[in-house]
Amino acid sequence: MITRRAFLGTAGVLVVSVSVPGTSGATSAAGALAPTVFVRVDRRGRVVATVPKPDAGQGVRTMAAVLVAEELAVEVADVALEQAPGDTATYGSQAVANSSSSRQLAEPLRTAAATARCLLVAAAAARWGVPPEECVARAGRVEHPRRKALPYRVLVSEAAALDPATVPVTLTPPERWRLIGRTRAGRADARDIVTGRARYGIDAPPSGSLVAVVARPPWLGALVSSAADAAALAVPGVVAVVRLDPPAAGQGGVAVIASSTAAALRGRDALRVGWTGGTPAADSREWLAGLESALPAAPAADVRRVYRLPLLAHAPMEPMNATAHVTATGAEVWAPTQDPGRVRTQVARQLGLPESAVRVTATLAGGAFGRRIETDPVLEAVACARAAGRPVTVRWTRDDDTRHDSYRPMSVHRLSATLDADGLPVGRSHQVATWPLTVNPAFDNPAIVRLSGNHFPYAVPGDVSVTLRPAPLRTGFWRAVYAGQFGYAEECFLGEVARRGGHDQVDVRRRLLPEDSRLRRVLDVAAERAGRAGSSSRGVACHLDYGSAIAVIADADPGTRRVVRVHAAVDVGVAVHPSGVVAQVEGGVLDALSTVLGAQITVRDGAVVQSSFRDYPWARIGDCPDIDVRLVPSTAPIGGLGELAYPPAAAAIASALAEGGDPVTGMPYGAPVG
Repeated sequence: MITRRAFLGTAGVLVVSVSVPGTSGATSAAGALAPTVFVRVDRRGRVVATVPKPDAGQGVRTMAAVLVAEELAVEVADVALEQAPGDTATYGSQAVANSSSSRQLAEPLRTAAATARCLLVAAAAARWGVPPEECVARAGRVEHPRRKALPYRVLVSEAAALDPATVPVTLTPPERWRLIGRTRAGRADARDIVTGRARYGIDAPPSGSLVAVVARPPWLGALVSSAADAAALAVPGVVAVVRLDPPAAGQGGVAVIASSTAAALRGRDALRVGWTGGTPAADSREWLAGLESALPAAPAADVRRVYRLPLLAHAPMEPMNATAHVTATGAEVWAPTQDPGRVRTQVARQLGLPESAVRVTATLAGGAFGRRIETDPVLEAVACARAAGRPVTVRWTRDDDTRHDSYRPMSVHRLSATLDADGLPVGRSHQVATWPLTVNPAFDNPAIVRLSGNHFPYAVPGDVSVTLRPAPLRTGFWRAVYAGQFGYAEECFLGEVARRGGHDQVDVRRRLLPEDSRLRRVLDVAAERAGRAGSSSRGVACHLDYGSAIAVIADADPGTRRVVRVHAAVDVGVAVHPSGVVAQVEGGVLDALSTVLGAQITVRDGAVVQSSFRDYPWARIGDCPDIDVRLVPSTAPIGGLGELAYPPAAAAIASALAEGGDPVTGMPYGAPVG
């Protein structure tokens, strides 16, 4: 049988003096030039960038290649990429979270590559007996107007012998950038992805690995009370049945370990598991009503609206999985994780080993959106591998992934506004009732939730209050976290206020934003790109977060209620890899479209109703609008991006649908919540 995979086969010239992880001199054991752990030039002159953060589709590897290629005067394709193992002591934070990868890595990567370049130039200048200022690095070699050019490979040993502290290091100034913000190169690993050579977590198991699937609780919070495994062990290929007790071994259940996925699934079907505890009568409609009743008394206002937002699952294209091999002296893990350093720490704690005895390989991840910051699949794999004495891959089915996620919390938002004689808001109140994130105790605090969600950018005084109720199920980080909920309600409400007063959606926002603000600039660019609405229904929304600014304008056909086009203008400061910026915004728009058009998680009789894309519908090709993304030039520092587009895109899309129909009362648009 031929598988699908087999078929697919700080800007400016300045002297740098910074402290970055892994700085330990200019040499390595292999004799390469390695100013820090992030960059090395080997004896063949090959440039290698070590990427400390995993790539879950956000393109961090490509960003690293662009930054290193720029500072070492080579092409992006000339930079070999290596993924760092989990090791925060060496690499610093390795978490892919809070849209932070570019902001955290740009300076260390540029500095490391610039240091290598300056050392190579110094080595060439010393060989020629000329001042380094007369030399230039270009196309993988050092040149001098009166000397022959020397390729990097012949200079590596001499450069590695120099003391980096004695060589001034300058970053390439923006006016000389060839690649940063300018390259049209695609993803550095695009060819491997489309030809099937790229290795995701599900591809990582070493030869001879066993496969495990887990019988998971049939209702929320249930624990195993008994497990009759004789029938499962009788299934050909099944080698072991292991009880997994939370939290040390993930969310809990009974694992069936077998020689193949099919055998493991058949074994799981043959299990007879008894369950106890939990909430077998839970109903998400009651949860929603409870949140609404928890809102404080509404203030006096001229206009008021309540928005109800549902549970959402992450639904990455690659379901949860992890592989582990445990021996008497150590462990090795292969996982599509958002934080390999955290995985290493937790596995060491689980096994009672020093972290030095645990190796974590972060594979490519087929989507994450916050779900893979958690380690429960890894803990399951480690428990299974320890019991089996062989490498074991734990594979979640799509149904497992949908019904046992850590969901975006439900929330209810009451927004109120007082208006002036022109119908413009002059006072506001935003009252929120929601749940904390159970995967992170810090969020059991209304102030932290408000800090995460409240990014209201307009000149309208008012207050935001947050009421927290205990979460009745597992909740976690979901793309944009609480900002996706707060921003959606705020922008939909502002759109309704504008419509009531007969005001243009763009004009209202322009009047409420400072004239010289980044949001005002991106809004003007988006409006210019969108032109007149004509016969379309139009929605507009803005968002300022992660050091970046974005405005989104969506147009819908009022006859078919279909979103036909979306215009986005974005200011991310220095856009290191422009096509990557466009791709991230497009992805945020499609997530927004999916959740506005119908995706939600509901609970009946204690269990999640939805099980797959058949009943948790994500946007299909036929649903997709034309998406136009415009990058707005900026002198701001590098900003975050991965979570930026979702909140305003969702609000703009819902508002566009509402302009030609019923007002927005929540999400999904026009459907009951809960």
